[in-house]
Amino acid sequence: MAKPLPLPVWDRQAGKLITEWMDDHPTTYESEPQRSIRQWIKSQPLYDWLIAAYQNTHHSTREIEPFVRKYKIDMSEFEPVQYHSFAEFFDRRFRPGARKFPSAPGEMGAFAEARYFAWDRLSADQQFPVKGYSLNAELILGNAQRARPFMGGPVLLARLAPVDYHRAHYFDDGRTLDHDRLGRRLWTVNPHALHNKQDILFVNERNINILETRNFGRLAFVEIGALSVGRIVQVHPLDSPFHRGEEKSVFRFGGSAIVVFGEQGPWRPSDDLLTHTRDGVETLVRLGETIGA
Repeated sequence: MAKPLPLPVWDRQAGKLITEWMDDHPTTYESEPQRSIRQWIKSQPLYDWLIAAYQNTHHSTREIEPFVRKYKIDMSEFEPVQYHSFAEFFDRRFRPGARKFPSAPGEMGAFAEARYFAWDRLSADQQFPVKGYSLNAELILGNAQRARPFMGGPVLLARLAPVDYHRAHYFDDGRTLDHDRLGRRLWTVNPHALHNKQDILFVNERNINILETRNFGRLAFVEIGALSVGRIVQVHPLDSPFHRGEEKSVFRFGGSAIVVFGEQGPWRPSDDLLTHTRDGVETLVRLGETIGA
């Protein structure tokens, strides 16, 4: 049986380095589809549909309590509701006031409760901080024209683990200029996977929004589905203006990721995110905490 692999993560709130353990089987992140039938099947949308069908049944509620105990989830932070399926529990919402966004207009609050990598500049040959693999705006966004405004600008990559709050929020006031949905595969997105399979962020299902914001200029906000996450649901109407702190979208069951590309000038990621990224370490950030200015 495969052993879980460790991931170093800097816990910003605790002020220390912690180790998280990936329960994924090694073939999830070490095998190409043609070498692993098991993982090829699991990366298909049909598999995701079958998992979702079970997680939406009342029978799945028996998984909630063991999950909460295993990951030490503080349920007092969430709305006190009765969950009728594991899927409902997975989509849980914070209590009002449990998380707050910065009041200063020039401070960017975390759009997700997640583990962050950050870069202050994206170049044409930008390399992901794992040997040989790139974080390519043109491939992630689908074309060169869409990627052009973000060349040389800051980049954020946020990874949401299955244990996390899986709702994304807007970090500023603004409007959606363009949107698209690309990809259909569902590979896991943890750093071990990114190290072993270069095209994960290019082929996984992703929801692309080009946003015009009041304080941070134009941004590309890309929600990327991962293993067992094929349903990225847009909650806020795309044709309506949005406001800081409002809920944007929800990822259905599993892990997932969000990539944000910015223009040169209006903002840069927080120094601690940049420092830990240079060391190859993700930073665990709570929803609404400052991640840029």
